[in-house]
Amino acid sequence: MGAKFGVAKTYADYNYLLADPEIDAVSICTMWDQHVGPAVAALKAGKHVFLEKPIASTVEEAGAHVFVEKPMAISAADAERVVEVAKRTNRKLVIGYILRQHPSWIKFIEIARELGTPLVFRMNLNQQSNGETWEWHKRLMQSFPPIVDCGVHYVDVMCQMTSAKPVRVHAIGARLTDEVPINNYGQLQVMFEDGSVGWYEAGWGPMVSEQAFFVKDVFGPKGSASIVMAENNAGVKSDDINAHTKTSQILRHYADMSRPDERIDVSDEPDHNALCEREQLYLLKAIEEDLDLTDHMNDGVKSLKIVLAADESIQTHQVVTL
Repeated sequence: MGAKFGVAKTYADYNYLLADPEIDAVSICTMWDQHVGPAVAALKAGKHVFLEKPIASTVEEAGAHVFVEKPMAISAADAERVVEVAKRTNRKLVIGYILRQHPSWIKFIEIARELGTPLVFRMNLNQQSNGETWEWHKRLMQSFPPIVDCGVHYVDVMCQMTSAKPVRVHAIGARLTDEVPINNYGQLQVMFEDGSVGWYEAGWGPMVSEQAFFVKDVFGPKGSASIVMAENNAGVKSDDINAHTKTSQILRHYADMSRPDERIDVSDEPDHNALCEREQLYLLKAIEEDLDLTDHMNDGVKSLKIVLAADESIQTHQVVTL
């Protein structure tokens, strides 16, 4: 496999890689329940790290220059530990929330912050997966449900739109097939201290509806903002990875009718691969310019706590207080 992709060096054990003085950065792409050990070891070895989602198996684990893909961990305890190690070793920990590097989503969040308080968030990402995509989803669901995997992205967006503290989470879920051991559909509701409320839903599988699979909507006292597909994107399928970040247009509405509704064209946005490159460039920038990533890391823990609380709520049939 290394030869196929032109990899200069290969290692049978990641500890050998971490001991190599020529290695400055590490990418950890194991399943999320196998993230904590390698991530902490890399951080303590002084390596920069790209860590695939999430950071760890709990909200408590961290260390070194690390790029962590969403979400950080299976529990808040592991994620917090990763963050603690990053701070203690004075390394950069960058969490891979790809939407934070997306110019259209940055604009979407900026508009939301102009809509007043409280805000109402309505978001989902349902995927009708078949064949190879369904096999991929089934492998993922050996470790975590869709509401956690994709949920951290959009919960993080909600948390950027309001600076208020999340206080309560309630969720429901359903297992619609015997092919997976966990719920392949879930929906959460989150409440914030400023009165803002939001919901997010995610489902994977061949039974999932293609209708309204992509809802990204926020409204407040002063109006609303919605990500909408342009007419030429009407045929986009829900399991198309580029559709997960693509916006096409942002529709803005003014509650006082002082201006007509605006359609902000963002059709020239970067594709998924270009966004992944921006994530890596952000890691490089953080290292070279010694950026303070305290808020960035804390935000990663916060969004993870919300989706993990949602999974807990599904299992216990109770509202979870954060």
